[in-house]
Amino acid sequence: MTSDDTVHPGRPRSIETLAELAPEQTEAVLALLAEAARNDGQYAVSEQGRLQLRGPAREGVAHLLLTADGGELVGYAQLEGVDPIEPPAAELVVHPSHRGRGHGRALGSALLAASGKRLRVWAHGGHSAARHLAQVLGLTLFRELRQMRRPLAGLDLPEPRLPEGVTVRAFAPGQDDAAWLAVNAAAFAHHPEQGSLTQRDLDDRKAEDWFDPAGFFLAERDGRLIGFHWTKVHAEEGLGEVYVLGIRPDAQGGGLGKALTTIGLRHLAGQGLPTAMLYVDADNEAAVAVYERLGFTVHETDLMYRTET
Repeated sequence: MTSDDTVHPGRPRSIETLAELAPEQTEAVLALLAEAARNDGQYAVSEQGRLQLRGPAREGVAHLLLTADGGELVGYAQLEGVDPIEPPAAELVVHPSHRGRGHGRALGSALLAASGKRLRVWAHGGHSAARHLAQVLGLTLFRELRQMRRPLAGLDLPEPRLPEGVTVRAFAPGQDDAAWLAVNAAAFAHHPEQGSLTQRDLDDRKAEDWFDPAGFFLAERDGRLIGFHWTKVHAEEGLGEVYVLGIRPDAQGGGLGKALTTIGLRHLAGQGLPTAMLYVDADNEAAVAVYERLGFTVHETDLMYRTET
């Protein structure tokens, strides 16, 4: 959610809600997101949201295009309502040169109407303008997601100690897809975004330039997948990411998570990357403590706001 929202009446605008974007609309939205990211320091729409811009319609996903000044695309919002319990989740952005004209408030109001006033909205980076817009829309702070970082130069981590009987190998695309999706769903059953990933979501990521199965580590015991550490390289930023790390609930508590984290960090350091990053919920105190012991500190924070329901 990125918007400097001061209402300026009398400026014509329209909002179109679509289930699927035409290729030229997708490119226009991506250009808008990139320009806003250059201005704000991070994307206002997550990787998952950007992947959902392309291809056929996805169940529960809606795209809101705000045009003004003769049809120019100046704002975008995405609404995803696939969680059976939680309110629909949204992200929104207004072009930097068109802020302060009420467009963010208009998009937020459209999202509230589309969701039946049951809404969660991400504010990546937690900027003050986003906090103000959340207040205007009547939303309250609900979730804090921390981005943590640590240097990889001179990495000095002990040899990973795997639990007895556990081996680690690289992900084999196609061969391991179904097993990984099952473990991911079990490990993140409490996490509405990550735990609901489908084969299409996995295929989208496998098609990205950054995908490298050599950095996607699978832990097995007796031939059964019980955990994984998927790393990601952000080449332009010189960042290596602890992208997703998950352990089956019945395999937790034996030190596998720490071992897999160490294996992934050593892999990223071997790529010559200077810095590692990861995301973790602030209220996941056990995970935060593990990452702090591994030398990670908070770099920035994403905030989620929601309606009172």
